[in-house]
Amino acid sequence: MELDGTRDESLVNPELDINETKLHNSLRQKTWDETITKDSWMVFKIMAEFVDGYEKLAKIGPCVSIFGSARLKPESKYYEMAVEIAEKITKLGFGIITGGGPGIMEAGNKGAFNAQGRSIGLNIDLPFEQHFNPYINKSYSMNFDYFFVRKVMFVKYSQGFVVMPGGFGTLDELTEAMTLIQTNKIGKFPIVLVGSKFWGGLLDWLKATLLEEGMIAADDLDLYRVVDTADEAVAHIKAFYDKYSVNVNF
Repeated sequence: MELDGTRDESLVNPELDINETKLHNSLRQKTWDETITKDSWMVFKIMAEFVDGYEKLAKIGPCVSIFGSARLKPESKYYEMAVEIAEKITKLGFGIITGGGPGIMEAGNKGAFNAQGRSIGLNIDLPFEQHFNPYINKSYSMNFDYFFVRKVMFVKYSQGFVVMPGGFGTLDELTEAMTLIQTNKIGKFPIVLVGSKFWGGLLDWLKATLLEEGMIAADDLDLYRVVDTADEAVAHIKAFYDKYSVNVNF
């Protein structure tokens, strides 16, 4: 629709209308009834997601989370590599946890499924893009409304992290794991970054800016290992756990 020669952009791009609505609602003074009936009851929904997650995942055994872009297609070299990594990690006795959606998440679950291991999917409700992939064990398929609850499940039940190329969500998951390890909130589990070319710019910035300006310590650069092949990724996970007695997921 046009008014005075201009288009209504919300009709062309519904996302604009959604954003405007969210901004308007966040700035609006809420009534007492709205606060009680929505914000306060939200606490119980958050609690329910935590309880459901804890109950379902408490007995899954040792697992490795695989993070990466939802937008990469099966023909991508990184998709194929994620399938291979997941298969080989599963054969070591680990379950595989992903975000449950398409792209790299699907590849991780597919690898675990192919190797007949535990394939866990922690999905998130989004207005577009995200949907369950078909390679998740039904008993370990979960859906979340809240990103922060979902991230707790990733880090609480993972004993290692394989980070494939991805966007903002992948960076969020990576930095969450690194922060919790850096601050001793979780154990110093292995973090593997796959793709030296992809991650090179970020890692250079960590050294040239964060380290040089004293934002991180030199030891923090040891929190991750950069690899370029599936075998290197799996070897790093295996070498780490060869030092420990792990009850594998068989």
